[in-house]
Amino acid sequence: MSVRLFDTATRELRDFVPLRAGAVSMYVCGATVQGLPHIGHVRSGLNYDVLRRWLTRSGYDVTLVRNVTDIDDKILRKAADAGRPWWEWAATHERAFAAAYEALGCLPPSIEPRATGHVTQMVELIGRLIDGGHAYVSGGDVYFAVRTFPDYGKLSGQRVDDVAQGEGESRTKRDPLDFTLWKAAKPGEPSWPTPWGPGRPGWHLECSAMATTYLGPEFDIHGGGLDLVFPHHENERAQAQAAGDPFARYWLHNGWVTMGGEKMSKSLGNTLSIPAVLERVRGVELRYYLVGPHYRSAIEYSDTALGESVAAYRRIETFVHRVRERIGLPGIAERVPAQFAAALDDDLGTPGGLAVVHTTVREGNGALDSGDRAGATAAAEAVRAMTAVLGVDPLDGRWITGERTDDAAAGALTALVEELLERRQAARKAKDFAEADAVRDRLLAAGIAVEDSADGPTWSLKNA
Repeated sequence: MSVRLFDTATRELRDFVPLRAGAVSMYVCGATVQGLPHIGHVRSGLNYDVLRRWLTRSGYDVTLVRNVTDIDDKILRKAADAGRPWWEWAATHERAFAAAYEALGCLPPSIEPRATGHVTQMVELIGRLIDGGHAYVSGGDVYFAVRTFPDYGKLSGQRVDDVAQGEGESRTKRDPLDFTLWKAAKPGEPSWPTPWGPGRPGWHLECSAMATTYLGPEFDIHGGGLDLVFPHHENERAQAQAAGDPFARYWLHNGWVTMGGEKMSKSLGNTLSIPAVLERVRGVELRYYLVGPHYRSAIEYSDTALGESVAAYRRIETFVHRVRERIGLPGIAERVPAQFAAALDDDLGTPGGLAVVHTTVREGNGALDSGDRAGATAAAEAVRAMTAVLGVDPLDGRWITGERTDDAAAGALTALVEELLERRQAARKAKDFAEADAVRDRLLAAGIAVEDSADGPTWSLKNA
Protein backbone atom coordinates (compact mmCIF):
# COMPACT_ATOMS: atom_id res chain seq x y z
CA MET A 1 0.00 0.00 0.00
CA SER A 2 1.34 3.44 -0.90
CA VAL A 3 1.20 6.41 1.46
CA ARG A 4 -2.12 8.23 1.33
CA LEU A 5 -2.62 11.70 2.78
CA PHE A 6 -5.70 13.84 3.37
CA ASP A 7 -5.33 16.94 1.21
CA THR A 8 -7.16 19.96 2.57
CA ALA A 9 -7.40 21.51 -0.90
CA THR A 10 -9.30 18.58 -2.42
CA ARG A 11 -10.88 17.39 0.86
CA GLU A 12 -10.04 13.80 0.11
CA LEU A 13 -7.44 11.14 0.71
CA ARG A 14 -4.92 11.13 -2.11
CA ASP A 15 -2.17 8.71 -3.01
CA PHE A 16 1.08 10.49 -2.27
CA VAL A 17 3.18 10.81 -5.41
CA PRO A 18 6.21 13.06 -4.89
CA LEU A 19 7.28 15.62 -7.44
CA ARG A 20 10.66 13.90 -7.73
CA ALA A 21 10.95 10.12 -7.37
CA GLY A 22 12.55 9.05 -4.10
CA ALA A 23 12.52 12.53 -2.58
CA VAL A 24 10.01 14.55 -0.54
CA SER A 25 9.98 18.31 -0.05
CA MET A 26 8.04 19.62 2.96
CA TYR A 27 7.38 23.10 4.30
CA VAL A 28 5.89 23.42 7.79
CA CYS A 29 4.77 26.70 9.30
CA GLY A 30 6.80 27.04 12.47
CA ALA A 31 6.63 29.35 15.43
CA THR A 32 5.68 32.99 15.57
CA VAL A 33 8.04 33.73 18.43
CA GLN A 34 5.85 36.09 20.43
CA GLY A 35 5.88 34.13 23.71
CA LEU A 36 6.67 30.85 25.40
CA PRO A 37 5.58 27.65 23.63
CA HIS A 38 2.66 25.64 24.95
CA ILE A 39 1.61 22.11 24.06
CA GLY A 40 -0.76 23.39 21.37
CA HIS A 41 2.15 25.07 19.60
CA VAL A 42 4.44 22.05 19.56
CA ARG A 43 1.82 19.52 18.46
CA SER A 44 2.22 20.63 14.85
CA GLY A 45 6.00 20.19 14.96
CA LEU A 46 5.61 16.73 16.47
CA ASN A 47 2.98 15.57 13.95
CA TYR A 48 5.11 16.55 10.97
CA ASP A 49 8.17 15.08 12.66
CA VAL A 50 6.38 11.71 12.72
CA LEU A 51 5.39 12.14 9.06
CA ARG A 52 8.99 12.91 8.18
CA ARG A 53 10.22 9.85 10.08
CA TRP A 54 7.67 7.61 8.37
CA LEU A 55 8.50 8.91 4.91
CA THR A 56 12.20 8.44 5.66
CA ARG A 57 11.52 4.91 6.90
CA SER A 58 9.57 4.32 3.68
CA GLY A 59 12.70 5.07 1.66
CA TYR A 60 12.32 8.75 0.80
CA ASP A 61 15.00 11.41 1.10
CA VAL A 62 13.08 14.13 2.99
CA THR A 63 13.88 17.84 2.98
CA LEU A 64 11.98 19.63 5.74
CA VAL A 65 11.84 23.42 5.98
CA ARG A 66 10.29 24.79 9.19
CA ASN A 67 10.32 28.58 9.39
CA VAL A 68 10.52 31.06 12.25
CA THR A 69 8.33 34.16 12.07
CA ASP A 70 10.48 36.70 13.91
CA ILE A 71 8.79 39.91 12.72
CA ASP A 72 5.07 40.29 13.33
CA ASP A 73 2.52 42.70 14.84
CA LYS A 74 2.19 40.61 18.00
CA ILE A 75 5.96 40.41 18.51
CA LEU A 76 6.28 44.18 18.19
CA ARG A 77 3.36 44.83 20.53
CA LYS A 78 4.46 42.41 23.24
CA ALA A 79 8.07 43.57 23.11
CA ALA A 80 6.92 47.17 23.46
CA ASP A 81 4.66 46.27 26.40
CA ALA A 82 7.62 44.59 28.09
CA GLY A 83 9.95 47.50 27.33
CA ARG A 84 12.36 45.28 25.42
CA PRO A 85 13.84 45.49 21.90
CA TRP A 86 11.72 43.57 19.40
CA TRP A 87 14.69 41.55 18.12
CA GLU A 88 15.70 40.51 21.64
CA TRP A 89 12.11 39.49 22.45
CA ALA A 90 11.94 37.39 19.29
CA ALA A 91 15.35 35.77 19.84
CA THR A 92 14.52 34.90 23.45
CA HIS A 93 11.33 33.08 22.49
CA GLU A 94 12.91 31.47 19.45
CA ARG A 95 15.36 29.81 21.85
CA ALA A 96 12.43 28.70 24.02
CA PHE A 97 10.78 27.02 21.03
CA ALA A 98 14.06 25.37 20.02
CA ALA A 99 14.42 24.00 23.56
CA ALA A 100 10.84 22.68 23.49
CA TYR A 101 11.34 20.90 20.16
CA GLU A 102 14.57 19.39 21.48
CA ALA A 103 12.99 18.29 24.77
CA LEU A 104 10.23 16.47 22.87
CA GLY A 105 12.57 14.73 20.45
CA CYS A 106 11.88 16.60 17.20
CA LEU A 107 14.54 15.97 14.59
CA PRO A 108 16.11 19.25 13.50
CA PRO A 109 14.70 20.56 10.21
CA SER A 110 16.86 20.58 7.13
CA ILE A 111 16.85 24.36 7.50
CA GLU A 112 14.99 26.77 9.77
CA PRO A 113 14.82 30.13 7.98
CA ARG A 114 13.87 33.35 9.74
CA ALA A 115 11.56 35.82 8.07
CA THR A 116 13.91 38.74 8.70
CA GLY A 117 16.62 36.98 6.71
CA HIS A 118 14.52 36.78 3.52
CA VAL A 119 13.26 40.31 2.89
CA THR A 120 15.09 40.42 -0.45
CA GLN A 121 13.12 37.40 -1.69
CA MET A 122 9.87 38.94 -0.39
CA VAL A 123 10.49 42.20 -2.25
CA GLU A 124 11.19 40.23 -5.43
CA LEU A 125 7.90 38.32 -5.02
CA ILE A 126 5.96 41.56 -4.51
CA GLY A 127 7.51 42.94 -7.70
CA ARG A 128 6.31 39.94 -9.67
CA LEU A 129 2.79 40.36 -8.29
CA ILE A 130 2.67 44.08 -9.10
CA ASP A 131 3.98 43.44 -12.61
CA GLY A 132 1.31 40.78 -13.12
CA GLY A 133 -1.51 43.08 -12.01
CA HIS A 134 -2.20 41.13 -8.80
CA ALA A 135 -0.90 43.72 -6.32
CA TYR A 136 -0.93 47.48 -5.94
CA VAL A 137 0.80 50.19 -3.89
CA SER A 138 -1.35 52.51 -1.81
CA GLY A 139 -0.15 54.95 0.84
CA GLY A 140 3.17 53.15 1.22
CA ASP A 141 1.44 49.80 1.79
CA VAL A 142 1.25 47.05 -0.81
CA TYR A 143 -1.87 44.89 -1.10
CA PHE A 144 -2.78 41.69 -2.92
CA ALA A 145 -5.86 42.25 -5.08
CA VAL A 146 -7.93 39.19 -4.21
CA ARG A 147 -10.44 39.48 -7.06
CA THR A 148 -7.65 39.19 -9.63
CA PHE A 149 -7.14 35.56 -8.56
CA PRO A 150 -10.23 33.56 -9.60
CA ASP A 151 -9.23 30.50 -7.56
CA TYR A 152 -9.27 32.38 -4.25
CA GLY A 153 -11.11 30.50 -1.50
CA LYS A 154 -10.52 27.02 -2.92
CA LEU A 155 -8.25 25.87 -0.09
CA SER A 156 -10.55 26.93 2.73
CA GLY A 157 -13.76 26.16 0.85
CA GLN A 158 -15.13 29.70 1.09
CA ARG A 159 -16.90 31.97 -1.39
CA VAL A 160 -14.77 35.00 -2.07
CA ASP A 161 -17.54 37.44 -1.07
CA ASP A 162 -17.88 35.78 2.35
CA VAL A 163 -14.28 36.07 3.53
CA ALA A 164 -12.87 38.59 6.00
CA GLN A 165 -9.12 39.08 6.29
CA GLY A 166 -9.22 40.18 9.92
CA GLU A 167 -6.91 43.11 9.24
CA GLY A 168 -9.23 45.81 10.54
CA GLU A 169 -10.28 49.00 8.81
CA SER A 170 -8.04 50.40 6.09
CA ARG A 171 -8.42 53.61 4.11
CA THR A 172 -5.81 52.58 1.59
CA LYS A 173 -7.29 49.28 0.42
CA ARG A 174 -9.23 49.31 -2.83
CA ASP A 175 -11.32 46.36 -1.66
CA PRO A 176 -11.85 45.08 1.93
CA LEU A 177 -11.11 41.58 0.62
CA ASP A 178 -7.53 42.50 -0.22
CA PHE A 179 -4.72 41.54 2.18
CA THR A 180 -1.44 43.19 3.08
CA LEU A 181 1.81 42.19 1.44
CA TRP A 182 3.94 45.05 2.75
CA LYS A 183 3.33 47.50 5.60
CA ALA A 184 4.59 51.06 5.39
CA ALA A 185 7.08 52.04 8.09
CA LYS A 186 5.77 53.48 11.35
CA PRO A 187 7.78 55.47 13.90
CA GLY A 188 9.71 53.21 16.24
CA GLU A 189 9.13 50.05 14.21
CA PRO A 190 11.78 48.14 12.24
CA SER A 191 11.77 48.70 8.50
CA TRP A 192 13.58 47.70 5.32
CA PRO A 193 14.02 49.77 2.13
CA THR A 194 11.98 48.81 -0.94
CA PRO A 195 11.05 50.44 -4.29
CA TRP A 196 7.71 51.38 -2.65
CA GLY A 197 9.22 52.97 0.45
CA PRO A 198 10.48 51.63 3.80
CA GLY A 199 8.40 49.13 5.71
CA ARG A 200 8.12 45.53 6.83
CA PRO A 201 6.58 42.36 5.38
CA GLY A 202 3.10 41.03 5.92
CA TRP A 203 2.84 37.62 7.59
CA HIS A 204 1.47 35.72 4.60
CA LEU A 205 4.14 36.99 2.26
CA GLU A 206 6.93 35.66 4.47
CA CYS A 207 6.08 31.98 4.14
CA SER A 208 5.54 32.03 0.38
CA ALA A 209 8.97 33.58 -0.12
CA MET A 210 10.76 31.23 2.27
CA ALA A 211 9.07 28.07 0.95
CA THR A 212 9.97 28.74 -2.66
CA THR A 213 13.47 29.95 -1.79
CA TYR A 214 14.42 26.55 -0.39
CA LEU A 215 12.05 24.11 -2.09
CA GLY A 216 11.53 25.74 -5.47
CA PRO A 217 8.38 27.07 -7.16
CA GLU A 218 6.63 23.70 -6.68
CA PHE A 219 7.06 21.30 -3.78
CA ASP A 220 5.29 18.32 -2.25
CA ILE A 221 3.77 19.04 1.16
CA HIS A 222 2.78 22.19 3.03
CA GLY A 223 1.81 21.55 6.63
CA GLY A 224 0.54 23.53 9.59
CA GLY A 225 -2.20 23.80 12.16
CA LEU A 226 -5.90 23.82 11.32
CA ASP A 227 -6.12 27.47 12.38
CA LEU A 228 -3.81 28.43 9.49
CA VAL A 229 -6.09 27.25 6.67
CA PHE A 230 -7.60 30.73 6.51
CA PRO A 231 -6.37 33.33 6.05
CA HIS A 232 -2.71 32.37 6.21
CA HIS A 233 -2.50 29.37 3.89
CA GLU A 234 -5.25 30.61 1.60
CA ASN A 235 -3.26 33.81 1.12
CA GLU A 236 0.07 32.00 0.75
CA ARG A 237 -1.39 29.88 -1.99
CA ALA A 238 -3.01 32.85 -3.76
CA GLN A 239 0.04 35.08 -3.87
CA ALA A 240 2.41 32.26 -4.88
CA GLN A 241 0.19 30.96 -7.68
CA ALA A 242 -0.69 34.45 -8.86
CA ALA A 243 3.05 35.06 -9.24
CA GLY A 244 3.30 31.95 -11.41
CA ASP A 245 4.53 29.36 -8.88
CA PRO A 246 2.54 26.07 -8.70
CA PHE A 247 3.45 25.98 -4.97
CA ALA A 248 2.33 23.10 -2.68
CA ARG A 249 0.92 19.90 -4.18
CA TYR A 250 -0.56 18.57 -0.90
CA TRP A 251 -1.90 20.65 2.00
CA LEU A 252 -1.95 18.97 5.43
CA HIS A 253 -3.42 20.42 8.62
CA ASN A 254 -3.23 19.08 12.16
CA GLY A 255 -6.00 19.50 14.73
CA TRP A 256 -5.94 21.72 17.78
CA VAL A 257 -5.20 20.99 21.40
CA THR A 258 -8.24 22.22 23.31
CA MET A 259 -9.21 22.86 26.90
CA GLY A 260 -12.87 22.99 27.77
CA GLY A 261 -13.67 22.69 24.09
CA GLU A 262 -11.75 25.84 23.15
CA LYS A 263 -8.57 26.05 21.10
CA MET A 264 -5.57 26.49 23.35
CA SER A 265 -4.26 30.02 22.92
CA LYS A 266 -2.57 32.75 24.89
CA SER A 267 -5.55 35.05 24.41
CA LEU A 268 -7.79 32.59 26.24
CA GLY A 269 -5.34 32.30 29.10
CA ASN A 270 -5.60 28.50 29.05
CA THR A 271 -2.08 27.62 28.02
CA LEU A 272 0.17 24.89 29.36
CA SER A 273 3.79 25.82 28.84
CA ILE A 274 6.23 23.09 27.91
CA PRO A 275 8.54 23.71 30.91
CA ALA A 276 5.57 23.49 33.28
CA VAL A 277 4.33 20.18 31.85
CA LEU A 278 7.87 18.74 31.83
CA GLU A 279 8.06 19.27 35.57
CA ARG A 280 5.39 16.58 35.86
CA VAL A 281 6.14 14.15 33.04
CA ARG A 282 9.15 13.35 30.90
CA GLY A 283 9.60 14.63 27.38
CA VAL A 284 9.08 11.19 25.85
CA GLU A 285 5.79 10.80 27.74
CA LEU A 286 4.48 14.18 26.64
CA ARG A 287 5.49 13.37 23.08
CA TYR A 288 3.64 10.03 23.28
CA TYR A 289 0.54 11.88 24.51
CA LEU A 290 0.65 14.37 21.62
CA VAL A 291 1.45 11.99 18.72
CA GLY A 292 -0.85 9.16 19.80
CA PRO A 293 -4.14 10.66 18.55
CA HIS A 294 -4.65 11.05 14.81
CA TYR A 295 -3.00 14.26 13.67
CA ARG A 296 -6.25 15.63 12.21
CA SER A 297 -8.22 15.05 15.42
CA ALA A 298 -8.56 17.48 18.31
CA ILE A 299 -6.90 16.65 21.62
CA GLU A 300 -8.98 17.71 24.61
CA TYR A 301 -6.33 18.20 27.27
CA SER A 302 -6.86 16.95 30.82
CA ASP A 303 -4.52 15.85 33.58
CA THR A 304 -6.33 12.52 33.65
CA ALA A 305 -5.77 11.90 29.94
CA LEU A 306 -2.11 12.84 30.25
CA GLY A 307 -1.71 10.47 33.20
CA GLU A 308 -3.32 7.62 31.29
CA SER A 309 -0.94 8.26 28.41
CA VAL A 310 2.00 8.12 30.82
CA ALA A 311 0.80 4.74 32.07
CA ALA A 312 0.37 3.41 28.53
CA TYR A 313 3.84 4.51 27.49
CA ARG A 314 5.45 3.09 30.59
CA ARG A 315 3.92 -0.26 29.78
CA ILE A 316 5.76 -0.23 26.44
CA GLU A 317 8.93 0.97 28.10
CA THR A 318 8.77 -1.64 30.85
CA PHE A 319 8.50 -4.50 28.36
CA VAL A 320 11.51 -3.34 26.34
CA HIS A 321 13.59 -2.96 29.48
CA ARG A 322 12.51 -6.39 30.75
CA VAL A 323 13.86 -7.92 27.55
CA ARG A 324 17.07 -5.89 27.85
CA GLU A 325 17.59 -6.97 31.45
CA ARG A 326 16.72 -10.66 31.02
CA ILE A 327 17.97 -11.46 27.51
CA GLY A 328 20.14 -8.63 26.27
CA LEU A 329 19.85 -5.39 24.33
CA PRO A 330 17.26 -5.79 21.55
CA GLY A 331 18.03 -4.17 18.24
CA ILE A 332 15.64 -2.38 15.91
CA ALA A 333 13.84 -4.62 13.44
CA GLU A 334 14.63 -3.99 9.80
CA ARG A 335 10.92 -3.92 8.99
CA VAL A 336 7.91 -2.84 11.00
CA PRO A 337 4.88 -5.16 11.24
CA ALA A 338 2.63 -5.01 8.19
CA GLN A 339 -0.37 -3.82 10.24
CA PHE A 340 1.66 -0.90 11.60
CA ALA A 341 2.83 0.05 8.12
CA ALA A 342 -0.75 -0.09 6.81
CA ALA A 343 -1.92 2.21 9.62
CA LEU A 344 0.81 4.79 9.01
CA ASP A 345 0.35 4.62 5.24
CA ASP A 346 -3.32 5.45 5.75
CA ASP A 347 -3.00 9.20 6.42
CA LEU A 348 -0.48 8.74 9.21
CA GLY A 349 -2.84 6.67 11.37
CA THR A 350 -0.92 6.72 14.65
CA PRO A 351 -3.84 5.36 16.76
CA GLY A 352 -3.90 2.19 14.64
CA GLY A 353 -0.12 2.05 14.75
CA LEU A 354 -0.10 2.25 18.54
CA ALA A 355 -2.70 -0.53 18.72
CA VAL A 356 -0.18 -2.76 16.92
CA VAL A 357 2.55 -1.63 19.32
CA HIS A 358 0.50 -2.58 22.38
CA THR A 359 -0.56 -5.91 20.87
CA THR A 360 3.10 -6.70 20.22
CA VAL A 361 3.97 -5.71 23.80
CA ARG A 362 1.34 -8.10 25.18
CA GLU A 363 2.56 -10.92 22.98
CA GLY A 364 6.16 -10.16 23.90
CA ASN A 365 5.42 -10.20 27.62
CA GLY A 366 3.70 -13.53 27.18
CA ALA A 367 6.70 -14.92 25.32
CA LEU A 368 9.08 -13.62 27.97
CA ASP A 369 7.04 -15.12 30.81
CA SER A 370 6.88 -18.50 29.05
CA GLY A 371 10.62 -18.61 28.42
CA ASP A 372 10.39 -17.98 24.67
CA ARG A 373 13.52 -15.85 24.41
CA ALA A 374 13.48 -15.67 20.62
CA GLY A 375 9.83 -14.59 20.55
CA ALA A 376 10.37 -11.96 23.24
CA THR A 377 13.41 -10.56 21.47
CA ALA A 378 11.61 -10.41 18.12
CA ALA A 379 8.71 -8.59 19.75
CA ALA A 380 11.03 -6.09 21.44
CA GLU A 381 12.84 -5.42 18.17
CA ALA A 382 9.53 -4.83 16.41
CA VAL A 383 8.40 -2.51 19.21
CA ARG A 384 11.61 -0.52 18.91
CA ALA A 385 11.16 -0.20 15.14
CA MET A 386 7.60 1.06 15.52
CA THR A 387 8.29 3.42 18.40
CA ALA A 388 11.32 4.82 16.55
CA VAL A 389 8.92 5.96 13.80
CA LEU A 390 6.87 7.73 16.46
CA GLY A 391 10.00 9.15 18.09
CA VAL A 392 9.44 7.35 21.42
CA ASP A 393 11.81 4.37 21.24
CA PRO A 394 12.49 3.57 24.93
CA LEU A 395 16.12 2.71 24.17
CA ASP A 396 16.84 5.82 22.10
CA GLY A 397 19.81 7.56 23.69
CA ARG A 398 17.74 10.74 23.99
CA TRP A 399 15.35 9.04 26.38
CA ILE A 400 17.40 6.34 28.08
CA THR A 401 19.86 8.84 29.54
CA GLY A 402 17.17 9.99 31.95
CA GLU A 403 16.03 7.84 34.87
CA ARG A 404 13.25 5.55 33.74
CA THR A 405 11.66 5.82 37.18
CA ASP A 406 11.71 9.61 37.08
CA ASP A 407 10.07 11.04 40.21
CA ALA A 408 7.91 13.52 38.32
CA ALA A 409 6.53 10.85 36.01
CA ALA A 410 5.96 8.42 38.86
CA GLY A 411 4.21 11.15 40.80
CA ALA A 412 1.91 11.96 37.89
CA LEU A 413 1.02 8.28 37.46
CA THR A 414 0.40 7.80 41.18
CA ALA A 415 -1.83 10.87 41.38
CA LEU A 416 -3.89 9.65 38.42
CA VAL A 417 -4.39 6.14 39.80
CA GLU A 418 -5.19 7.32 43.32
CA GLU A 419 -7.80 9.74 41.95
CA LEU A 420 -9.46 6.98 39.91
CA LEU A 421 -9.39 4.56 42.84
CA GLU A 422 -11.09 7.15 45.03
CA ARG A 423 -13.77 7.58 42.39
CA ARG A 424 -14.22 3.82 42.19
CA GLN A 425 -14.54 3.50 45.97
CA ALA A 426 -17.07 6.35 46.10
CA ALA A 427 -19.10 4.74 43.33
CA ARG A 428 -19.12 1.38 45.09
CA LYS A 429 -20.18 3.01 48.34
CA ALA A 430 -23.05 4.69 46.50
CA LYS A 431 -23.88 1.32 44.89
CA ASP A 432 -23.24 2.82 41.46
CA PHE A 433 -21.64 -0.36 40.20
CA ALA A 434 -21.78 0.68 36.55
CA GLU A 435 -19.53 3.67 37.32
CA ALA A 436 -17.26 1.52 39.49
CA ASP A 437 -16.87 -1.01 36.69
CA ALA A 438 -16.22 1.77 34.17
CA VAL A 439 -13.38 3.12 36.33
CA ARG A 440 -11.95 -0.39 36.74
CA ASP A 441 -12.04 -0.93 32.97
CA ARG A 442 -10.31 2.41 32.44
CA LEU A 443 -7.52 1.37 34.78
CA LEU A 444 -7.14 -1.99 33.07
CA ALA A 445 -7.00 -0.34 29.65
CA ALA A 446 -4.16 1.84 30.94
CA GLY A 447 -2.25 -1.25 32.09
CA ILE A 448 -3.06 -0.86 35.80
CA ALA A 449 -3.87 -4.02 37.80
CA VAL A 450 -6.06 -3.45 40.89
CA GLU A 451 -6.46 -5.84 43.82
CA ASP A 452 -9.07 -5.38 46.54
CA SER A 453 -8.28 -6.33 50.10
CA ALA A 454 -9.55 -5.66 53.61
CA ASP A 455 -7.13 -2.76 53.86
CA GLY A 456 -8.41 -1.19 50.65
CA PRO A 457 -7.43 -1.46 46.98
CA THR A 458 -3.82 -1.74 45.83
CA TRP A 459 -2.49 -1.29 42.31
CA SER A 460 0.47 -2.15 40.14
CA LEU A 461 1.56 -1.90 36.51
CA LYS A 462 0.61 -5.08 34.67
CA ASN A 463 3.61 -7.09 33.46
CA ALA A 464 6.01 -4.79 35.31
